Amino acid sequence: MAVSHDYLLPVIVPTILVVLATVVLRARRTGISRLPYPPGPKPRFLIGNLFDIPTSYPWFTYEKWGKLYGDVIHIEALGQHILVINSLNAATELLEKRAHIYSDRPTIPMVKLAEWDFTFGMKPHGERWRQERRLFHQHFRRDAIPNYHPIQLKKTHGFLRNLLLTPEDFIDHIKTLSAGMIMAVVYGYEIEPANDPFVQLAEDGVRAFSDLVQPGAFLVNTLPFLQYLPSWFPGCGFHQFARDTVKLLDRMKTLPFNYVRKSMRDGVDTYSVLGEILKKNDVDSSPEKEKMIKDVAGIAYAAAHETTASTLQVFFLAMAMHPDAVCKAQSEIGAVIGPGRLPVFEDRKDLPYCEAVFREVFRWLPTVPLALPHATKEDDVYEGYYIPAGTMVLPNIWAIVHDEELYPNSETFQPERFLNADGQLNTNERILGFGFGRRICAGRYEAEAAVWAAIVSSLAVFDFAKAKDEDGQDIEIEATLSDEAVGHPLPFNCSITPRSEAARRLIESMSDVHF
Repeated sequence: MAVSHDYLLPVIVPTILVVLATVVLRARRTGISRLPYPPGPKPRFLIGNLFDIPTSYPWFTYEKWGKLYGDVIHIEALGQHILVINSLNAATELLEKRAHIYSDRPTIPMVKLAEWDFTFGMKPHGERWRQERRLFHQHFRRDAIPNYHPIQLKKTHGFLRNLLLTPEDFIDHIKTLSAGMIMAVVYGYEIEPANDPFVQLAEDGVRAFSDLVQPGAFLVNTLPFLQYLPSWFPGCGFHQFARDTVKLLDRMKTLPFNYVRKSMRDGVDTYSVLGEILKKNDVDSSPEKEKMIKDVAGIAYAAAHETTASTLQVFFLAMAMHPDAVCKAQSEIGAVIGPGRLPVFEDRKDLPYCEAVFREVFRWLPTVPLALPHATKEDDVYEGYYIPAGTMVLPNIWAIVHDEELYPNSETFQPERFLNADGQLNTNERILGFGFGRRICAGRYEAEAAVWAAIVSSLAVFDFAKAKDEDGQDIEIEATLSDEAVGHPLPFNCSITPRSEAARRLIESMSDVHF
C-alpha cells in the first residue's frame, strides 16, 4: 500500500520558501556584501552547510576546521550565517574592539519558547539588558565580592569536613558547596545537606538550558517556522518540552524569592543580595520591577552553581592526575601559612603557585568550551571578508585556550605557564572561559573567589591521587568533558586523604555548625 506524505507538506513548503528567499537575497548582494564570506566548509546547493554543523562536541570540529580554514570560519544553514572564532586575536578584535557590532544575542527559538530568555545573558543588547545587568553588577562587581568572603570561607570549611567524613562522595560535596555558597549569598538560604528542593530546581533548569542550546537537539532551532505548528504535528514534540521548562523556571525563580519575602516579613535578619535589593525597591507597586528582580536573582544562582561545581570537579581531576602540582602547591602553603590555620583571602597575593594552579584549572578543561553565541547588529568587514548583520558568532573557547602559540603543550596541565622564571606570576591573568566584550560573564568575580577558596583550602589539608583497584594498581582517569553547554568531567575515582594528623585535627576543630 502506498503511504501518503501529505502531512509533510506544511514542513516542506515553508522550507522551500526559506531556501528560495535565501537564493534571492544572495543574488541581490551589493556594495561591501560583494566581498567574499570568510572561508569554511563548501556549502551545498540551497541548504548550505546544514548537514555539516556538528551535533556532538562541536568545539572539536570547529577547532579542526580552524586548522584548515583559519581563525574565523563561515558556515551557513538555510540563510542563517554563522561565524566561528578560533583565535584570541580575532575574538579581541571583533568581540571587544567592535563590541558595538558584536554584542547582540541571536534568537534561538527553543530558548524563547521555554522562556529561558528571562536572563539578561540571553537578552538582546538594549535598554532592558542594561537595566538588569546594572542591577546585577551593583552586587557582583569586583569591589562587592569581599562582602561575601565570610560566607564563602564558612561553606568551604563545611566542604572540608564533608570530604573528611566521606571522601568517596566528593562530587556530591562539590555540588553542595557551590550551591550552598551562592544560595547563601543571593537568598540567605541554608541548603539541606542532600536533596535540597531549591538546588534540584536550579540543576534541572540549567540542564534544560543545556538541552535547548545543544546543536541539533531541536529541529525548530534550524527551522524556526516549526514553532508556529501545533504540538501534535509530527516533529513538534518540542512544544511540550518548552511548556515543562516554563513551569520549572517559574518554580526555580519564585520559590526562593518568596522565601526571602517571608523572612523579611517575619523579621528574620539574614543578609542576602535579594534582601538588599528588595529593601531599596518597592516591588509591591510595580509587578514589572518584581519580575526583573526575580529574574536577576534567579540567574545569579542558576548560572553560578553549575559552572562553579564543574570547575571544581576539573580541579579534583587535575590534582589526581598531577601529584607533582599538589606537592608544589602544598609546599608553598606550608611556607606561607604554616600548619596551624587554613588559607584566607588575604593570603592570595602571597601564593603565586596556587594562583597558577587556579588559572590552569580554568584553562586546561574549560567547562564552557563553546561560549554563548553573540550576534552582529550590522554588516561588517574583517580582513577583507564580509560578515552580514544577524550573523550568529560562536567564540570557540576550547580552541583559543588550546592554541599552541599561546599555550605550548596545551593538552598538558602545567601551572608553570603562568609563572615567570623567578616563580612570580606573569601578566597572563585573564580567564578566557568567562567570555569577551560586553557579554563577558557578569558573575565572574564571585565565581573566581569561590573556586579559589575551595582550591587552596583543599590543598592545605588533603592529598590527592588516583584511586587504586583491588590489585593496588592505579585506576586511570580520562581528562574528558561531557558533551553539554556546561561540561563536567566524565565520572572518575579519586583518592582524597588528610595530609597528616595535624591536618585532620584542624578540620575537626572547626565549629560543628550547619553548612
